[in-house]
Amino acid sequence: MTTTESPIDLLAQAIDRVGTPACVGIDPVFEKIPRSLRLDGELEAIESFSLRVLDSIAGVVPAVKPQSACFERYGSAGYAILEKVIDKARQLGFIVILDAKRADIGSSAEHYAIGAANMGANCITVSPYMGPSSIEPFLRAGLGVFALARTSNPDSDEFQLQTLQSGGSIVQAVGSMLAKMGDEWIGPSGLSALGAVVGATKAGDELGELRRVMPNQVFLVPGIGAQGGTIADIAPLVRADADALGQIGVIVNASRSVIFAKPEGDGSWLSAVHTAAMEFANELRGLRATI
Repeated sequence: MTTTESPIDLLAQAIDRVGTPACVGIDPVFEKIPRSLRLDGELEAIESFSLRVLDSIAGVVPAVKPQSACFERYGSAGYAILEKVIDKARQLGFIVILDAKRADIGSSAEHYAIGAANMGANCITVSPYMGPSSIEPFLRAGLGVFALARTSNPDSDEFQLQTLQSGGSIVQAVGSMLAKMGDEWIGPSGLSALGAVVGATKAGDELGELRRVMPNQVFLVPGIGAQGGTIADIAPLVRADADALGQIGVIVNASRSVIFAKPEGDGSWLSAVHTAAMEFANELRGLRATI
């Protein structure tokens, strides 16, 4: 265990402070953005929408997860907007999880890691396929890391559930690797700086096994809302020995169901986003009952 706080320790503190393990994905899609913003042009709409969403959910959730791909598609101009989004999110007090799913050999991973840290991200998502040396540079750069383990897309089963000759599945092997690596990065909160992405849409007994394999990992949980996952699906992921909400080991993400929420009647789209974020955050407060 280390005595230095990692971004995961700060995330745990933010969850306790706000009172919910909720995260909102910032995934701007031009065609889905309110028409009033689209009239200004594509790049302007992406920027204005993203920044105004942050304002509308400030203080409601402890973390946001900008989807890098939604900005990268616009090249250098998109990266500039992403930097503005991250900077504003940090100013508003959010923990920022950059959803970039980076992975490469160690020397290239170091460039990715330093780039993400310099951009202002607290945490980043990565792919573990190339092994520990492709993950370690992100940890050394001071980032919290969420490695893909059990993803929420339906066809992930074709690869992740393949049985190994040594026994168990690929996802269990990935989990064991992350747990072993993560033991060297456990901070004062008792949580490792190396976590895992685990989708809420998978079977509960399977998720319970992943918690057994990775007792000190924080799980970044997508799949809630538009993808069909429910709050009840998350219960097997909660750490049984947690003393506080920030230590239950989950940060649950919703994107489309929040940021593209439809206003009722004459209500504004920003009010709809705020209300959807509040409802999502309040639902997750119920996870207190499991600790």
